[in-house]
Amino acid sequence: MAAYIVAVAAPVPALRPAVAGAPSCPNAPPAPTAAEFPGCTPVALPREELDDCELRFEYWDAVSETAWVCEPVSPYHESPARCLTGLVTLIARMRGSPIRCFGCMDLLQRDRHGEPWIIMQADESVYLHPGRARLPGPKAMMLGEDDLPDVVLEVDHTTDVRRRKLPQYEWWGFPEVWVEVPDAPSASRPKGRQSGLTIHLLEDGAFRQSPASRAFPGWTAEEIHAALNEAAFSAATSAALERVGRALGQREGTGPDDDPLLRSQRAEARTEARAELARELLVARGIAVGVDFPGVPGFADLPVHAIAAAAAACTSQADFRERLRR
Repeated sequence: MAAYIVAVAAPVPALRPAVAGAPSCPNAPPAPTAAEFPGCTPVALPREELDDCELRFEYWDAVSETAWVCEPVSPYHESPARCLTGLVTLIARMRGSPIRCFGCMDLLQRDRHGEPWIIMQADESVYLHPGRARLPGPKAMMLGEDDLPDVVLEVDHTTDVRRRKLPQYEWWGFPEVWVEVPDAPSASRPKGRQSGLTIHLLEDGAFRQSPASRAFPGWTAEEIHAALNEAAFSAATSAALERVGRALGQREGTGPDDDPLLRSQRAEARTEARAELARELLVARGIAVGVDFPGVPGFADLPVHAIAAAAAACTSQADFRERLRR
């Protein structure tokens, strides 16, 4: 699923294969095995080299000091996560308050000495309420220090996160994890993996599969999967995003007019609708209308009945404007 990131500064030294007998971390879970990370390569990564490492990996643990690195990223793997960012941005606009996505960041748990113990990298991490959450710092999301993301997305293009990463998310207490298997096929995809999106919700300390999201009320797994894989933005996806955004807004007392961009667009649409109504009324009465019509400040916020009354009583376009100004 994940892969190398090309360094833009000093080149990364060649990494040696992982070896047995690396220093262990007290009370750490057993070191992962190859069976838990199909399609990944174990690479030795000592703890003291973590800060300088520019690898993109699935998992790192202090028991074996090993990073599990997958094949280079492909558009088919990267597209769902990038697409999700755009989708939740549209939901946020409809809700009327921002949602933040942090992409493929480190999710890090320290040991009792404050040293890195376990690191995982998700494909996308979503915070529904960034204004009141303890957000990750510049290096990683720290377990027990930062708030957990409301939703984490894992893209299983060539891997299977159910074997190790999903149980780890459950143990950490992540509230909602989406596992997306893209429609685009892959020769290295584990056998038996069918495309689709699975939603895992944490209840009483354990994950259960759900047909719909809890964080994004009413957004079904089928709708999310379709939106992440469609070549063009569909009417069905648009309707789903609007429905979910409005549901979130009703929960919080916000709406599209609380978003600056949508508020401006909606005001423009109201102006055009009211102007068209007034223009038709004036033309029907034989009154000439100029290209600068209506030309009245705050026209979008005027009551429709006031516009109609002025259009029915005025003797000219100038008189129409004066009546509305009064």
